[in-house]
Amino acid sequence: MPQRRAHVAPSAAQSELAAALAALRTGLDAPREFSVEAEAEAAAASPPAPELDLRGVAFATLDPAGAKDLDQAFHLSKNGTGYVVRYAIADVPAFVAPGGAVDAAARERGQTLYAADGRIPLHPPILSEDHASLLPDVDRPALVWTFDLTSDGSVSAFRLERALIRSRAQLDYVTTQAALDRGEDSPASLLREIGELRIAKEQERGGASLNMPDEEVVQSADGTYSIVRGTPLPVEEWNAQLSLMTGMAAAELMVDAKVGVLRTMPAPDEQAFDAFRRQTEALGRPWTTGEYGEYLRSLDRDDPLTLPVLEAAASLFRGAGYVSFDGSVPSGIEQAAIAAPYAHATAPLRRLVDRWSLAICLAISEGSEVPAWARESLNDLPDLMQESSQRASRLNADTVNRVEAALLRPLIGKTIQATIIEIRDGGERAGIQIADPAVAASAPVPAGTKPGDTVTLTVVSADIAKGEVEFAL
Repeated sequence: MPQRRAHVAPSAAQSELAAALAALRTGLDAPREFSVEAEAEAAAASPPAPELDLRGVAFATLDPAGAKDLDQAFHLSKNGTGYVVRYAIADVPAFVAPGGAVDAAARERGQTLYAADGRIPLHPPILSEDHASLLPDVDRPALVWTFDLTSDGSVSAFRLERALIRSRAQLDYVTTQAALDRGEDSPASLLREIGELRIAKEQERGGASLNMPDEEVVQSADGTYSIVRGTPLPVEEWNAQLSLMTGMAAAELMVDAKVGVLRTMPAPDEQAFDAFRRQTEALGRPWTTGEYGEYLRSLDRDDPLTLPVLEAAASLFRGAGYVSFDGSVPSGIEQAAIAAPYAHATAPLRRLVDRWSLAICLAISEGSEVPAWARESLNDLPDLMQESSQRASRLNADTVNRVEAALLRPLIGKTIQATIIEIRDGGERAGIQIADPAVAASAPVPAGTKPGDTVTLTVVSADIAKGEVEFAL
């Protein structure tokens, strides 16, 4: 489905927006500078030297264009009627000394924060964007998962090992998708085949771990800002299946060993399902039969109503959290969208909890004791991750609100057409989607309005500094 992009044109509003975004980042309740350079530089200068040498394997990375914090690299091959998937993860546990200054700084942050005018990384850039990152054409220590898959994509065996690797190519989503669509040879040539098999296995489980619509604020080279909304490319979904497969394997190891930390999400209740059904009917794309995951997968990417449907489906993917355990496995550990126990274990450069998952899984795989530092701090992880997730959500929402206010500033006093996405506040207000500029907001609506209806609104005000927009009927 095509992306929708809304630009903030160079103007006084642009300058006001830049100041508002800078103030938002400055006022964020998170550390913005590192005071741990000496320890990080020492770790970078003495990288681990694993005994297992996999530099002869032609790994490749696949990320957004220009990314430097490369957590994962893959190598895909055929094995008779099946496949072998090698999935290398940046060996962050080897670079971060437990109880050290870098460890403490990462626990304060919880995850990398992405602002419109820059990032606040989880780890010092000398590690996250250089010596621990799986950049191409340099030797890097990694934690390598090896999966044997049958002809239908089922995992028949897997293992985790510490190894030295050397990525051969840094791929990006857009270029790789185009190359695969043209049938060109690529390190990702088997990604479609394996990804679609894994999606079919997910469907069999009753899962629906779809990549939901993206909403990203982008700063252009000329300093202007825009909001880009759209659904991920197919290659992103296929690539995500490698990460999901790894997360399920990590969860299996930790559940069997009765020690670890899982990513959980409750199944949607009937009230959520009923509300989503009504929204799909109002949008003219009714969900009438089958599992919700099957319905969402059936949507036409080129249909302009697919994006509003997927945005409405976000209500089904709520309540995600983390649960840690040691000695006994709690109930309710399934991640409902994946329809299986699942762990975050593939993005240690950008997410704190993955370092624990990887260290624990490696110990289990090697038959050694789980590191004391990981075991002793397990109970801290859910709260640390919840706090950082809330911070990231606030930053994203506040950033988008300010850019949307800047987009609508030139339209003050003018009328616009908007589509109703979700009824709120007992029917007095609604979540709306404006086509041009591509803005999602909240507005008053006439009584009896339903999702899918079009309403005419007047833009009353647009406060860029606060990220607040007011509409009138």
